[in-house]
Amino acid sequence: MNVNLYIPTLNAGSRFATLLDALARQTYPIATRVLVDSGSDDRTVELAREKGFQVIGLGPEGFDHGGTRQWAIANFPDADIYVFLTQDAIPAHPDMLANIVAAFADPQIGMAYGRQLPHAGATLMEAHARLFNYPAESQVRALADAPKYGIKTISCSNSFAAYRRTAFEAVGGFPLGTIMGEDVIVAGRLLLQGWKMAYVGDACVYHSHDYRIGEEFERYFDIGVFHSDNRWIFESFGRAGGEGFRYAKSEIRYIGRRNPFLLPKVCCSFAAKWLGYKLGLGYRRLPKAWRRAFSMYKGYWH
Repeated sequence: MNVNLYIPTLNAGSRFATLLDALARQTYPIATRVLVDSGSDDRTVELAREKGFQVIGLGPEGFDHGGTRQWAIANFPDADIYVFLTQDAIPAHPDMLANIVAAFADPQIGMAYGRQLPHAGATLMEAHARLFNYPAESQVRALADAPKYGIKTISCSNSFAAYRRTAFEAVGGFPLGTIMGEDVIVAGRLLLQGWKMAYVGDACVYHSHDYRIGEEFERYFDIGVFHSDNRWIFESFGRAGGEGFRYAKSEIRYIGRRNPFLLPKVCCSFAAKWLGYKLGLGYRRLPKAWRRAFSMYKGYWH
């Protein structure tokens, strides 16, 4: 199967060269490498071109989580599998691409996403988040799994995800104008049309963020906005049920065993996430200036 690789960028920073070197060592051939750049003024574009990337530009005012990715595909559509990475997701081994592409040997798989490992030096909280949400065991999920997993049925991440072209086109591609979660929307539409999705535990990237408490609030505000704007997800797949409580217990246990002095920060993080999410769900009742102030993706509110 022919594979195209797409990376949206904006000033990708010091890790980008490491990402490009890791891609060069992949055992699976990449038909076309595409960089869709939102106006970088560092060496992002130069480094990518040196590694054989096709570069298309997009001004910062034009960035849209789904629309930018859709535009990249529209410019370079000729492939069987579309693979997306973010600029800070570094392939962890040479078989990363080969392993995620292998999931599509099952003709019912419409999309797949890989495992995320914490970067070297990641905080304990970020390390736990990756270990909890991205286990070593692979899994295939379908609509029939919704009663068991709820909204987690369509959990995925576009930091490292792949889409079968025929399935992707059948559901209309990425949505335009969403604050986030374009990958979750595609996953939900795929499962509703009878496709399956795969989590591939042996296709790994290094990807983690050390969010401050305020950034956690903003991120979860945006998640709440996303869920408020896409109520069909709750209606079709249900909610997470006790997943949040299970995560909290796991994190307290994980941090408590390693550095109990961080537990107050963990509790503050829980509170920030909960408050941000609840405010995001009810964002229509907030003044417009507050919506932008509370959001991580402030460009959405222009």
